[in-house]
Amino acid sequence: MSEVAAVILAAGKGTRFRSETAKVRHRAAGRSLIGHVLEAVRPLGLAQVLVVVGHQAEEVRAEVEAVGVPGTTTVLQLEQRGTGHAVQQAMPALEPGIDRVLVLPGDTPLLTSTTLQHLLAAGAEETSAPRDGGAPTAAGVTTGGAMLTAHLDDPTGYGRVLRTPDGQVARVIEHRDAPETVRAITEINAGMYVFDRGRLEASLADLGDDNAQGEVYLTDVLARLVDDGAPVLPVSASAGEIAGVNDRAQLADAARALRARHLEHLMVEVGVSVTDPATTYVDVDVEVGVDAHLLPGTILERGTRLAARAVVGPHSHLVACSVGEDATVHSTRAERATIGAGASVGPFTHLRPGTVLGERTKVGAFAETKNATLGEGSKVPHLAYVGDATIGERVNIACGVITVNYDGRTKSHTTIEDGAFVGCDTMLVAPVTIGEGAYTAAGSTITDDVPAGSLAIARSRQTTKEGWSDRRRG
Repeated sequence: MSEVAAVILAAGKGTRFRSETAKVRHRAAGRSLIGHVLEAVRPLGLAQVLVVVGHQAEEVRAEVEAVGVPGTTTVLQLEQRGTGHAVQQAMPALEPGIDRVLVLPGDTPLLTSTTLQHLLAAGAEETSAPRDGGAPTAAGVTTGGAMLTAHLDDPTGYGRVLRTPDGQVARVIEHRDAPETVRAITEINAGMYVFDRGRLEASLADLGDDNAQGEVYLTDVLARLVDDGAPVLPVSASAGEIAGVNDRAQLADAARALRARHLEHLMVEVGVSVTDPATTYVDVDVEVGVDAHLLPGTILERGTRLAARAVVGPHSHLVACSVGEDATVHSTRAERATIGAGASVGPFTHLRPGTVLGERTKVGAFAETKNATLGEGSKVPHLAYVGDATIGERVNIACGVITVNYDGRTKSHTTIEDGAFVGCDTMLVAPVTIGEGAYTAAGSTITDDVPAGSLAIARSRQTTKEGWSDRRRG
């Protein structure tokens, strides 16, 4: 079996983005553009993956490493002189056992592993018909490789594919170099190829830059292979899947398509109910369990995980959160929080990083938590702030309670043990511990530990001056 390596072209700046961030680092539906391409490559089990970097090389390299596809390294293209030049920089880094080279752009987030498998299968054939029904190649002819093509209603900006009389690829002419007769062709080059390594190396050796852009075109390799009697087989792909992203409008279009694809997967293949997909925004790395329900206005980002039968929404925004079975999250903003099975959150709740809610807990309206753990069955029903705190099981934290955790310099911790009851409008001045089963009276400012089973009252006594109001009014 031949060994295959991928060369992914990710060196460009992306001028049309008008951004200080390299194009392939921009994100769509939770992943960078280069991340999407690498994830499409991951299931192929390739022997080697080379990513050609250039503009903001260190930042792009860090993004590639964060994706973590095995066998991936980067190659530097100091001067960006076209796709052919980029592949020339990568070839010396190929391992000795590599027989075929898959070449991909780094800005095509809708590309799928299935399409790449079709491309690799076509490139491995020695005799084959074109993928779109053209005449077969002569028996015994070894192909130089295969390439993806698509038909576009508006092919402006793409290289046009010219065919031989028997339906094979003759050459590709870039849009800027094409006369009007060629620009009328609707079949475009997707910029995705698989080549025989030896033939690719030979063809790359003497590529020139005699073209409108003064660049070294990888497409010139195709004509050389045809001239050498090693045809390149066309493989048809959907126009949407091979679309590149060159500006922010196209980035938004790609993100929309990726979210729609992921929601369809969740609904059809997993069994998730989505009331209104048009108003539900779910990143591609978000996992949702069977019989979960996503209500309108739900936004799930950065690897959020929802277990079976969880209900999220309406109007909830979860970032890097975990939600347990049968939990409900209504009108909530949460980041890096864990919500236990059967918990109830919202409406109008803010869970900040470090929040861990145990099973059957409740955090209700206009409550905020941060770096706080609530034990099973504990409640913060409304209008409270709980930060830097450990709350035991079956604790009730009433309306208006605040853990006073910051003195202007340092954060201090509050501990409330099992079964305690913290009365309305209590200030817990940390560091402080409320013992098991203890109570605090409403309106108290607690500065000292409260022993288990005790009642703490920390407020002035009421003084009533009878007749005072009548006298004041005269």
